[in-house]
Amino acid sequence: MPDKQYYVYILSSKTQRLYIGVTSDLRKRTWEHRERITDGFAEKYNINRLVYYEVTNDVLSAIQREKRLKTWPRKWKIRLIEGHNPEWNDLAEEWFE
Repeated sequence: MPDKQYYVYILSSKTQRLYIGVTSDLRKRTWEHRERITDGFAEKYNINRLVYYEVTNDVLSAIQREKRLKTWPRKWKIRLIEGHNPEWNDLAEEWFE
């Protein structure tokens, strides 16, 4: 049986307000943000575009990475996103068409 995967992800609003999270089901979690299933920061600011994610098989390292990213200055987060996704494309756009 393959190892379970965990995702550290960054969502963005159209105005580039950022949300960082961790999940074991990236597609489902992204859908929940898009549909505003849960109340909170992401829902309040319409943060629903997946602009970055990382994958790991270790839940503890995923949680640790999420916490570390949340402490980073905004310019570091932007540099990380733009290093992988310079146009800030919605990486999940095709999942829900």
